[in-house]
Parts: sequence; structure tokens; C-alpha cells
Amino acid sequence: MGAPLLASALLAVLGSWPLSGAALVLSMAIALFHRDPERTPRGEGVVSPADGRVMEASPGRLAIFMNHHNVHVNRSPLAGRVERVEHSDGPHRPAFLRSSSENERNLIVIDTPAGEVRLTQITGVLVRRIVCYVRPGDLVERGERVGMIRFGSRVELSIPSGYRLLVAEGERVRAGETVVAVRER
Repeated sequence: MGAPLLASALLAVLGSWPLSGAALVLSMAIALFHRDPERTPRGEGVVSPADGRVMEASPGRLAIFMNHHNVHVNRSPLAGRVERVEHSDGPHRPAFLRSSSENERNLIVIDTPAGEVRLTQITGVLVRRIVCYVRPGDLVERGERVGMIRFGSRVELSIPSGYRLLVAEGERVRAGETVVAVRER
């Protein structure tokens, strides 16, 4: 955000108002993209790891597509201990396609009281950076920030057995807030 803002100021000083305005708009768009609001879970259960639209919802699995309007900070769906973090290179296909599961990605495996949870951050066409905030051995709380994917992407989540999905394909969810699965009784 700093470079476009600095460019806007410099261009304004030089009298290039149209370019200064364009750089200012770019700076505001970058700031909007990197927003990171506080979130509180809306009940008990597995919370969504990402903002966006549910692309796949099947027993034990959830995939969420994040477009450029969504907050791109990812959150832990349950409390537990980070067991593994693995980065894998791959192509950069559109994140809304099922084949994007082969894209560059970052797997975070969390050992929770309910069982193992696998959260996969996946890049898209424009995305070239996955930021991971956690390391093996870290303890995470439900809804805690675990990473960020820059500029449009996808997050896939494995749901432990014994949980029932509450969301369906096409629904919109919010990271750390929307409860996507609850324990079956």
C-alpha cells in the first residue's frame, strides 16, 4: 500500500492529477484487500476458515472460493495443536475450478480434540503468495488467524467424523464467524 500512496503524493506534487488519482485509488484498493476485522464465532462447532462462497460441501469436506471482495485472512476452524505445515508448488489455475486443488498450496494439519483437521490454502490465477502465520507445535484457538492468501484463492477443509455440515454449495460464509459444522448427537 505504501508504494502507490507515495506515488500518488509524488504525482500530485508534479501536477499529474489523473495519475495521482489512479495511484490513490490503487492504494485504497490494496488497503481494502488487506483488511483484517475482528471476528467472533456465532455458536459452537467448526467455524469457517475463510470468507467466501462454498464451492463444495460434502461429508467430511468443504471448499470455499474467495474472490477479491472477501477478507483473505484464514482462521483455525477448531482449537488444537499445529502438527504439520507443508508448502507444495503447483500451477495457478482459476481457484473456482475443482482442478485448482493441484495449484500451489499450503497444508496446515491441526490435531484437535475432535480429530485431525486439514486446512489447505490454495492459490489462484493472480495469487502468487500464501502467508502462513503458524508453525508445527503452535497452539491455536478456534477462529484464530493462521494465515492469508493474497488476491483471490480457495481454502479446503477436512471436517472430523462425527460432525454434520450446516452449509451447502453456493452459501456465503465468514472466516472465524460462520459455524459450518456441529457435532452429531
